Amino acid sequence: MQVGVTIIYDAEYVRLDYPNGDVPIERGACTDVVVRAFRAIGIDLQVRVHEDMRRNFALYPKDWGATHPDSNIDHRRVQNLTTYFARMGKQLRANNSDEAFLPGDVVAWRLGSWMQHIGIVSAEQVAGTRRNYMIHNVGAGTQREDVLHSYEIIGHYRW
Repeated sequence: MQVGVTIIYDAEYVRLDYPNGDVPIERGACTDVVVRAFRAIGIDLQVRVHEDMRRNFALYPKDWGATHPDSNIDHRRVQNLTTYFARMGKQLRANNSDEAFLPGDVVAWRLGSWMQHIGIVSAEQVAGTRRNYMIHNVGAGTQREDVLHSYEIIGHYRW
């Protein structure tokens, strides 16, 4: 639902409503792809991540210099989403075979020495393979692309 709609990559900090806060649908970052997909199935990661961070702040990364939970941005950081998924028991064991990634799974990658990225496995398979497309936003708006193995996979999660 986001491909062709979220056309601008924008990871800027903005004040959001709480709960169900979101940046305008035509904008977003990779994390917004995941947050919007989860909202479509009735799960508000803004609330869930923020509330868990309020109770367990010391367990979350401080990569962005965070000194306290912030409902405007907590759910818009890859490191916070992956920490939350792991804390909820949603992390899967490492298995990079194409068949291990099912539609709806969340995948996190390392793009460089510290930069991380996140996306969702599509229900559509890449023609001639057993690999599914990924839905993600790495800078050109939300895309459906064959990028599962294009970056170093650092996390695989299934809700």
